[in-house]
Amino acid sequence: MNPYAAEEQKTILGHPRGLFVLFFAEMWERFSYYGMRALLIFYLVQHWMYSDSEASVIYGAYTALVYIAPVVGGYLADRYLGQRKAVLFGAVLLTFGHFLMAFEGDGGQSAAEINIFWLALAFIIVGSGFLKANISVMVGQLYPRTDIRRDPAYTIFYMGINLGAMLGSLIAGYLGQTYGWAYGFGAAGVGMLLGLVVFVMGKPLLMGRGESRVPERLAAPVLGGLRFEWMLYILGVAAVGLVWFLLQHQKLVGGLLGASGVLLIGFVLWKAVFKLERQDRDRILAALYLIIGSVLFWALFEQAGASLNLFTDRSVDRTIFGWEVPASMFQSLNSFYIITLAPIFAMVWLWLAKRGFEPSAPAKFALGVVLVGAGFLVLVAGAKSAGAGATPVIFIFLIYLLHTLGELCLSPVGLSAMNRLSPANMASLIMGAWFFASATGNFAAGLISAATGGEGGGVARVMEVYSNVGWLAVGVGVVMLLIAPLIRRLMHLDTLKDDEPALAGQDGIGEPVAAGTRLDQERRP
Repeated sequence: MNPYAAEEQKTILGHPRGLFVLFFAEMWERFSYYGMRALLIFYLVQHWMYSDSEASVIYGAYTALVYIAPVVGGYLADRYLGQRKAVLFGAVLLTFGHFLMAFEGDGGQSAAEINIFWLALAFIIVGSGFLKANISVMVGQLYPRTDIRRDPAYTIFYMGINLGAMLGSLIAGYLGQTYGWAYGFGAAGVGMLLGLVVFVMGKPLLMGRGESRVPERLAAPVLGGLRFEWMLYILGVAAVGLVWFLLQHQKLVGGLLGASGVLLIGFVLWKAVFKLERQDRDRILAALYLIIGSVLFWALFEQAGASLNLFTDRSVDRTIFGWEVPASMFQSLNSFYIITLAPIFAMVWLWLAKRGFEPSAPAKFALGVVLVGAGFLVLVAGAKSAGAGATPVIFIFLIYLLHTLGELCLSPVGLSAMNRLSPANMASLIMGAWFFASATGNFAAGLISAATGGEGGGVARVMEVYSNVGWLAVGVGVVMLLIAPLIRRLMHLDTLKDDEPALAGQDGIGEPVAAGTRLDQERRP
């Protein structure tokens, strides 16, 4: 008997109520992250006195670690903790880290307080590792694999992400650049605390989704009576020290990304080739194609928090109705556009799907890459039209619009595709690989941003880099569009079926059981 049958009948806008618990929890987490992100490059340059190039590399290393950490957090959730406990632990670490950001000191790289700054970033990174991939997986766990509500659900979830991001950029950005860094970062900390409260209070609406596969393993004593679950939490806190070190040695982050990327892709390929049946193997290969294809997109898209943020501050006429808008507040444009356009995209995709005309996920990815490149080309045209004067602010609105259209073609669709294409006991691993691609893209974004400050910097240098990467993205996107039909065939969507409880690693109410029981898709070694 399903103990959650009554709850499953209760919906909001046709979706399980648990979706909106995840919506609001992630909304406040994104409020804190993007509120801090809007200020970070300015904080590095104006408070800690790093050069543009140095600050860009630090920014890239930080954001890369934020996105690579979910690979580890996803594995621990899949194997031991379950997604719900992983998200809860991550939220606690994030809350602590964001409040530590409020300790700014007197500034300058010789200040003792800079160590608190590195520590705050380390807590945020490790917390994100436990939260990011796993809360996205929980969205998918609320629906059968073939449910046509899945893509719209992820789009709704993505709206929650961007509502928080918009409010965080506006509120924390304004407070930080108007009243002081501590006010902006403190507001981000309050937002994260609210996210934690929502997630804890909304547990009953999640209908048992995301619980541990092996609760007896978590309760087992280790190291003289300490519960195994608590040992995992202690190791998570200890990882903060390692990340604190890596943040101060950014070249090691690049090496870590390269080595771990090879290992991760190799491991996923090994499981796909030797552990899965043919169709599931093909689906994993298609997922890897989408994962790798997203790297270029994120490398360009994430200029928003680095070089594009600095360019907006220094080279754009930001006066609107007589008010010179703080540059950090323009970070909210991307989120505003998503909130405005996401419902339209959800309805259009659903309308096309019912009539058999919806573009495939690979085709949507290709369009996303083309649009992110086109955004930079439009900005370059705008800067050239201004001559020696400041770039009109309308071109900042336009680049964010094109980038947002590209993001809506790629990111929510990617989240859904990762969950749909992967076997249940690889779900968090594949979602972690998706975020690993974001990590690689973010590190590359830092290098691209650093390049805009090379050779004396200035508008000419920024526009040269933007022109080069813009044309590169458009060319790659066209090639991706041409091979999209081949990738779609690898997805085997016509044979995709909902998991049967006895064979799909579930107990009948959607909860995965111990690893090794997926007899239909993975054989135990």
